[in-house]
Amino acid sequence: MAGMLYLVPTPIGNLGDISIRCRQTLESADFIAAEDTRVTLKLLNHLGIKKSLVSYYEHNKAFKGNVILDRILAGETCALVSDAGSPAISDPGEELVKLCAENGITVCAIPGPCAVITALSISGQTTGRFCFEGFLSTAKKSRREHLEALIGETRTMVFYEAPHKLLNTLEDMAAVFGNDRPISLCRELTKLHEEVVRTTLGEAVTKYTENPPKGEFVLVVAGAPAQEKVSFTADDAAKRVAQLMAEGISRKDAVKQTAKELDLPKNVVYDAALTVE
Repeated sequence: MAGMLYLVPTPIGNLGDISIRCRQTLESADFIAAEDTRVTLKLLNHLGIKKSLVSYYEHNKAFKGNVILDRILAGETCALVSDAGSPAISDPGEELVKLCAENGITVCAIPGPCAVITALSISGQTTGRFCFEGFLSTAKKSRREHLEALIGETRTMVFYEAPHKLLNTLEDMAAVFGNDRPISLCRELTKLHEEVVRTTLGEAVTKYTENPPKGEFVLVVAGAPAQEKVSFTADDAAKRVAQLMAEGISRKDAVKQTAKELDLPKNVVYDAALTVE
C-alpha cells in the first residue's frame, strides 16, 4: 500500500511559529524531503527531532522526485519542507505534488506560515482580490515583459524579491506602473527587524537608492484603477456599420466587427445595420 506526501510549512523567521501539527507530522514521517538539508537540520535540532533527510531542490528535482516517488509507492510517508513557508508555492515542491497526483498518491497540505498571506494581511492594500506573481526574472527584458503583461491587472499583486535585485525591480515597476502606484514593502517578516514601508513606487526607488536594502522582501503592489466600461447604443452601432460599409466592407462583416468592437450582441447590431443604406 502506498504511503502519503505531507506538505509541512516551516517558520519564515520566528521558530516559534511552528505548529503542533507540523511538529507531529515531522516526527511521524518516515523521511523528510528538504530544499536545503542544512536549513532543515537546524529546525529539527531546535525541535529535538532526528529524521532521515533527502535533498530535493530546483536542480535535482527531476531525479530526486522519482526517488521520493518510489519510496512513497513502497509505503513510506514523506514530509516535504522548503527553507521557509509553505512548500510548493514558488518552490520546486510544485513538481513533486504533480508527480504524486499523477500516480494516485494522497497529498495532504498542513496550514501554516506563508509569506504571501502574512505580507498581504499587513500591507494596508486591498486584500479581497489578489494575485501572486512570485519572483521576477533576473533578466531585464524578461522582467519588463512580465510587468508589462500586468499593466491592466486590477487585483493587488504580490511579489517576492531578494535585496540585491530590489532596486532594479522597483525601477522597472515604476516605469511600467507609474511612480504614483502604491506599494507596501514587507521586509524580514516575523523576524527581529521586521519592517513594512507603505509608500509609492517612485518614493521607494528614491529610498532604496539612498539606503541599500537588506533582508528578504515581499512586495505588495496596488492593482490598476478599474476602468469605467463605456456603454454603446444601437445608434452607435449603426454609425460604425455605416462607416465600415463606406470603406468597402460587406454588411455581414461590418456587423460582426462592430459587435466585437462595441461589445454589443450581434442581433442588436444587425437590427441597427438594417437602417443603414
